[in-house]
Amino acid sequence: MDNSSAATPDGFTDVEREAIRQRAAELRQDARRGTGADKAAADEEDVLRVIADLPQPDRAIAEHLHAVVAVQAPDLSPRLWYGMPAYARDGKILCFLVSAQKEKARYSSLGFNPEANLDEGAMWPTAFAITELTEASAAAIGALVRKAAG
Repeated sequence: MDNSSAATPDGFTDVEREAIRQRAAELRQDARRGTGADKAAADEEDVLRVIADLPQPDRAIAEHLHAVVAVQAPDLSPRLWYGMPAYARDGKILCFLVSAQKEKARYSSLGFNPEANLDEGAMWPTAFAITELTEASAAAIGALVRKAAG
């Protein structure tokens, strides 16, 4: 059995523990950075650094997703969330990427938090599997991001 997916005595896998450590580091860094344009620029640099460090094909997906969000919802701020690229408004994460390879999954996913305006009737999806970003899937994601940022 792969140790990264086996739960430890505290109930967390190694992957989950690492995500918790990354989130704690992000919160400490946010507190040091404060607010304003310098923080926003530093946050985007962090996102671009993480994207550049992702292995393929996750890197290509993340780069394309970053570009789609920048065009379709330019008011969203890139930032890290649990060590992965995410996009926020007023400090609240609307959508985020989960890397397939980081999570040892067979696909990456694009998730949306409750702050996203995706409500549609009594039931709607909040996460989407991504194996590659084609023109069609990028257009669908663009529409989702626009709606989420609505």
